[in-house]
Amino acid sequence: MPQGKVEVVPDDGLTTRQRRRQAVLAVHTGHGKGKSTAAFGMALRAWSQGWPIGVFQFVKSQKWRVGEEAAMRQLGNVTWHKMGEGWSWIQRAGTERDHAAEAAEGWAQIKRDLAAETYRFYVLDEFTYPMKWGWVDVADVVATLRERPGTQHVVVTGRDAHPDLLAAADLVTEMTKVKHPMDAGRKGQAGIEW
Repeated sequence: MPQGKVEVVPDDGLTTRQRRRQAVLAVHTGHGKGKSTAAFGMALRAWSQGWPIGVFQFVKSQKWRVGEEAAMRQLGNVTWHKMGEGWSWIQRAGTERDHAAEAAEGWAQIKRDLAAETYRFYVLDEFTYPMKWGWVDVADVVATLRERPGTQHVVVTGRDAHPDLLAAADLVTEMTKVKHPMDAGRKGQAGIEW
């Protein structure tokens, strides 16, 4: 798509302006770093348009204070939801949290918000994991996102995105890891990972 020119113009009866205003479903997947960061970059663009933004984080603890959350809360017009205690694939002794139920309730809230057109831009951060683990029904997710009303834009992040989600998406970006500091034994650090 050099210089912003489309490669194919579909014979769908829509004008260029009508196509430009269609809602976008984006998926950021892959094993490289930057999936959530890119989604929050999109959210900043949405914020600059005055759109209400809903952020739903599925495997990040309510206790964690990540840089994107702090910045976007300062900007306003953003509602932030966190489901579960974080790193929900790790079972901790003495905790009986039902991560599957929490993810299912998070998805139910997103469905309610989509039906009510609560937000114009949604970040479903790390949402590929509840789909992968069977905590939410992939067919339901795909159908709901495909049939959402209005011009609600959605970006889904996380590794191992389901093929049906990729097929439904308008924009798919795969982040590929070439090199990472953890390869050299370095742990994550403030300002870079959170």
